[in-house]
Amino acid sequence: MRYRPLGRTGIEVSAYCLGTMMFGAVGNKDHDDSVRIIHSALDRGINFVDTADMYSAGESETIVGKALRGRRDDVVLATKVHFQMGEGRNRGGNSRRWIVREVEDSLTRLGTDWIDLYQVHRPDPTTDIEETLGALGDLQRQGKIRAFGCSTFPAEEIAESHHVAERRALPRFRTEQPPYSLMARGVEAAVLPTCARYGMGVLTWSPLASGFLTGKYRKDGPIDLTSGRAALTPHRFDPRLPENVRKLEAVEELVEVADGIGRTLPELAVAFPLAHPAVTSVIIGPRTMDQLDGLLKGADLVLDDATLDRIDEIVEPGTDLYRADGAWRPPYLTDPSTRRRPVAERAAHA
Repeated sequence: MRYRPLGRTGIEVSAYCLGTMMFGAVGNKDHDDSVRIIHSALDRGINFVDTADMYSAGESETIVGKALRGRRDDVVLATKVHFQMGEGRNRGGNSRRWIVREVEDSLTRLGTDWIDLYQVHRPDPTTDIEETLGALGDLQRQGKIRAFGCSTFPAEEIAESHHVAERRALPRFRTEQPPYSLMARGVEAAVLPTCARYGMGVLTWSPLASGFLTGKYRKDGPIDLTSGRAALTPHRFDPRLPENVRKLEAVEELVEVADGIGRTLPELAVAFPLAHPAVTSVIIGPRTMDQLDGLLKGADLVLDDATLDRIDEIVEPGTDLYRADGAWRPPYLTDPSTRRRPVAERAAHA
């Protein structure tokens, strides 16, 4: 296993980070089996584990807590906050009120006194970034978190957060967690260069493009939209949709690339983000031991220039073949009132 510095935090992490979204109700419901998978990853050199409060409504954090008993000091533990937890108002977002409350719940579920990397899961346009940074800085001074970062923030909001931190003498985001894969390369245009400019660590998610790069979905093969990943987001896999036709064509070409270097498509997919100089670690999210074994087979793979050049020909740098963060869209796009002047005002200026 290779190791890299996590930005300028002084923390060293494995190039593969174990993602735990698939442990719990939405994936592997067997806690003991999930613990065995986590232990196997640690035994093979992974020292970086990423979870979130909202994964299976906190169950993933509970499973991780069980797995880290007696091994906590050897692991860099990351979790996240932002999404709604339970019913009622003010149980989500990036406000001080919610962050200082929810970190306590995460610490309890994880069975630990501190979190190494506490991440803001998504931007929150209703909360001043100064309030968020201030709350996280206070938690850092209290010793409840060691460092903090953001996840799936656009480049302009990352830059704004650093400007605010400098103006207000606040601690700043030290990491970013963006979606990045052979099929989702949009972050190469601005997000990754911005992170490099500010010396941020980068841990990328969804290297298998939500399952599309597992090799299970092929152009001339049957695609079952009622099971597995396809059942969760059928629009991403439906072969009748034009955007998915392009993805399936890319898969065939990428399989040829993988075959040409004697590797599987998943091994190629997981190795790809690590070739970017701004990327620290790539998150792998197995549900079973077999999946973990398959992904770790490629841990030694370093892609050469010829392979990367061929990938660039298949998927142009800085482009996405699908909307990478399909589970979330900025409120400015989903709420029409943020994009339309009131009717009376429009009429007055007609």
